[in-house]
Amino acid sequence: MNTSTEETLALTYILYECVDRVAYITLNRPEKRNALNAEVVTELKKAFDFAENDEACKVIVLRANGAVFCAGADLEYLQQLQHNSFQENLEDSTHLMQLFYQIYTLKKVVIAQVHGHAIAGGSGLATVCDFTYAVPGARFGYTEVKIGFLPAIVKIFLLRKIGEARAKELLLTGDLISAVRAKEIGLVNDVIPDEDLATTVRQLAERLCTQNSGQSMEVTKEMIAMVQEMPLKDALNYAAERNALARATEDCQRGIQSFLDKQPLSW
Repeated sequence: MNTSTEETLALTYILYECVDRVAYITLNRPEKRNALNAEVVTELKKAFDFAENDEACKVIVLRANGAVFCAGADLEYLQQLQHNSFQENLEDSTHLMQLFYQIYTLKKVVIAQVHGHAIAGGSGLATVCDFTYAVPGARFGYTEVKIGFLPAIVKIFLLRKIGEARAKELLLTGDLISAVRAKEIGLVNDVIPDEDLATTVRQLAERLCTQNSGQSMEVTKEMIAMVQEMPLKDALNYAAERNALARATEDCQRGIQSFLDKQPLSW
């Protein structure tokens, strides 16, 4: 097992390590239930940027220490926001928006390993990841309306992920749902026993590393984000162009030759 930790990434609330081409970004604020504030968001942005450019990393896992995956906004942080000006709050809101967009459009696949409750902003983190695996006891919920707040940013991504009817159910009630229910509506890919979660996520990450072209996964993820807002003909033209470009890549040529030669290919 090859393990590397980059000393150049100095973080307080986040841990970063890369093991066998899988980067682990770990929320490490268990005493605060891994709650989000401006500093935590800043460090997450730094960690994801580092992972995206880390040549040793091919797939990323987002996880957390402690009993809770992420409880949403820090209470002290919420109190502070009440005294901010509109411009200060807009800058802060944009800060979180940038993190969600960064994860959603990151060049590398991101897997959320949800071992405990993911509430409000915590559910937002799980929403924007490419895969989400959770334990049976985890709860998900966008509880902002219960305190007079808005699930404003996450709804953009949630609508894409589970559709309008399900999104309205979650966003307008603010109710918590079980991991099983989250799987039923498409928010979670699978529900895994507590003792098997880390292994299941690691095996998926390693399978993506060894069986798939990183370049192909990057472009596929990019296209998924792009085509949903395009008119049909524009989307098809864009897809045809990317298809043609892909055929000239080294990865595609290697893959096709390996298939024709009936030889296994390890990426």
